[in-house]
Amino acid sequence: MSRGTMKLERRRSQPRTSAGRWILYVVVGLIILYLIFPILVVIPLSFSSAHYLTFPPPGFSLQWYHKFFSRSDWRNAAFLSLWIACSVMVLATLLGTAASLGLVRGRFRGRQSINTFLVSPMVVPSIIVAIGLYFFYARIGLIGHPIALIVAHTALAVPFVVVNVSATLYGFDERLEFAAMNLGANRWQTFRQVTLPIIRPGVMAGALFAFITSWDELIVALFVSGTGAVTLPRKMWDSIRFEIDPTIAAVSTLLIVFTATLFVSAELLRRRSERLRTVIVTEVE
Repeated sequence: MSRGTMKLERRRSQPRTSAGRWILYVVVGLIILYLIFPILVVIPLSFSSAHYLTFPPPGFSLQWYHKFFSRSDWRNAAFLSLWIACSVMVLATLLGTAASLGLVRGRFRGRQSINTFLVSPMVVPSIIVAIGLYFFYARIGLIGHPIALIVAHTALAVPFVVVNVSATLYGFDERLEFAAMNLGANRWQTFRQVTLPIIRPGVMAGALFAFITSWDELIVALFVSGTGAVTLPRKMWDSIRFEIDPTIAAVSTLLIVFTATLFVSAELLRRRSERLRTVIVTEVE
């Protein structure tokens, strides 16, 4: 094929490629708009001056944010959710990191089965987990106690830590640990001074995902929170059923901003982990 023919073929294919690309952009844009449309509705509603949910809002006011921060039931639910989420984050991070080290570094039978069992809460529907937990906690009298939510949310959050930390460990160069031990460091010193600093972004990303999992969880809370451990998502559910005023929109807006900030932080930590691992591997080679 001559050069002239090749140039002609390129010119013919360019408009089609450009048109196909624009169609793809439009379709993707419409999908994104469809997904974020509820957010675009909720945020203006939180600043509504009306005493009921109406869109578009007739005016703008901060009264519903003031109501959220001034009412003790909303504040108590928010503080309880924060305390439970922080406890879950610590427990899930410790358990998930230890499990990841054992699964990635260990050489024993059944390792894959254990890994599947650990990440199964990500696959099993939440309603099934909630029903099982309800009957179990009802037998031992833990319904309505914060400890019940901490244990349940930890089981749901551990898989996220395992996935994040395991992904970091699979890309970790074990020669760094061997070099540290050859220089006289024991296993704990090697882990604390060599392994942990390198996998720390993955650990922190897993911790953030564990926090978000507990912070936003509703289904299990509906079954096991009772009347003594009402979390913020559970309070929002009750508010939708019995109150229906724009306070729920204000709380939803705060949750959207807070959760989005955590997700962005987790993504930045993941990228930092990848860059750090690439730099270290390059230096070693």
